[in-house]
Amino acid sequence: MSTSDVEAEARPPRSESRFPGAVAMLAIVTVLVWVAALFVPSGRYQLDADGSPIPGTFERTPSPLGFGDTVRQLVLSPVNGVYGLRNAETGFIDTETLGRMAGQIGVITFIMAIGAFISVSFATKALEVAVAALAHRLRDKGWLLIAAVMVLFSALGSTMGFSVETLGFYALFMPLMAAMGYDRLVTAAMIILGALVGVMAATVNPFSIGVAAGEAGVSIGEGIGLRMLLWVVLTAMAVAWVLRYAARVQRDPSSSLLARDALEDGPEGAAPTGVVAEQDTSQAHLSGMQKAVLAITAGAFALMIFSVIPWSAVLGGRAAPADYYGTHEVAGIEPFWFELNWWFPELSMLFIVASVAVGIVARMGEKQTVKLIAAGAADMLGPAMVVLLAGGVSAIMNNTQTMGTILHSMEQAVSGASAGLFTLLTVLVNVPLGMLIPSSSGHGALAMPLLAPLADFAGVDRATTITAWIMGHGLALMFSPTSVVLVGGLAIAKVGYDKFLRFAWPLLLALFVVSAALIGAVATLA
Repeated sequence: MSTSDVEAEARPPRSESRFPGAVAMLAIVTVLVWVAALFVPSGRYQLDADGSPIPGTFERTPSPLGFGDTVRQLVLSPVNGVYGLRNAETGFIDTETLGRMAGQIGVITFIMAIGAFISVSFATKALEVAVAALAHRLRDKGWLLIAAVMVLFSALGSTMGFSVETLGFYALFMPLMAAMGYDRLVTAAMIILGALVGVMAATVNPFSIGVAAGEAGVSIGEGIGLRMLLWVVLTAMAVAWVLRYAARVQRDPSSSLLARDALEDGPEGAAPTGVVAEQDTSQAHLSGMQKAVLAITAGAFALMIFSVIPWSAVLGGRAAPADYYGTHEVAGIEPFWFELNWWFPELSMLFIVASVAVGIVARMGEKQTVKLIAAGAADMLGPAMVVLLAGGVSAIMNNTQTMGTILHSMEQAVSGASAGLFTLLTVLVNVPLGMLIPSSSGHGALAMPLLAPLADFAGVDRATTITAWIMGHGLALMFSPTSVVLVGGLAIAKVGYDKFLRFAWPLLLALFVVSAALIGAVATLA
């Protein structure tokens, strides 16, 4: 019997039916949403001067698209998901109109720029040596690193919506976590759950709480006590859940939910590209050039975090119209002198410039630097396809004008409920809305004008209603295939969507139960 035959017998048989990959899954979701839109009647609300829907004004309208136009929306949804523009007058998303960017081209460019930077940096082996040394130093304290990163990302997500920016951190953490004996799911969960539990338990995030507070007519500080309590409790639950799985995998690698994937994919699937064994580099010393590369890396990521924080809005605690995905700014608030207010165009160029700087420091030459930049960007095409398909789903929902009908269903569901039941229903109905509207600022601008007056009738404080709303929205982002933070991160980490759901569903259920119980208790007692 040959060696290949022995390996074939030792390897577990491939399952006849495997869960589709990220790109195929999003393509299936796109078709399903398009089919559903064929049967959901169109409708709309009358809008006030700020463009917010007015409660009680919903009316059914004829479909704005014929069947042929609807088919065209399906075919062009990936293109609209990349660089579709939203017409200011009609709200229609198309590539042949004038308006604001609604596609995901900014996120895609940012992901590819990160890939380029990591490709150039890894070529110097600076990160390999540093990762091996750090893993050796933290070999018994991996839990502390996981907890620290999750709490940091959660705090940033809670205060300023830090979530999409985390896509840049996978290339840094994957080799380090692998060197400490963790699988890719630990890395993905650490980043995704760390950031999104913060988004869910937002405290003063101007892009969610600020928008919702402005629409509800309350200050951003109202309800801060309950939201702080929820942030502490939910973040602790998420950290404990990830640490539990991480300890199990580190103790017994065969218990990993990705163990079968690693065996089926062979050695190439066992670790991220560019990771070397710890024993090969743990005793190596950084050269002067490699120290300079690490300094550029640390500076680039630190500047990225600093540049996107809306310091004046966070520190000032003011509610005002805001846009996270489009312009990433808070309207009507004078920025501090040191604020940069950067977003994807600037962040993309930050890492391209940093890639060139690394090439110069390492004396790679023009041809080698360009080759590595192109190779790194190409490695991110898979995650980029996932992001553009997620954007295409949102474009279909927008252009078929079925969102008004869905909002009306939400309005009817919560109308006339008691205080405790109202908060529970507010969480529940905003989960599917969060899947359809991943932008917290967009979701808040649509939902809160309807929820706020209904909360008054139910005897629920508007600030408590805002907290219930963001719980539903944040929970949706943790499992929705339209969540860029989730599907983009899983694609970069090469973790199957089904494996993540299998790992996370007990936690998500617990987060829902705890948050709904706390909010319901506050609403009832008040």
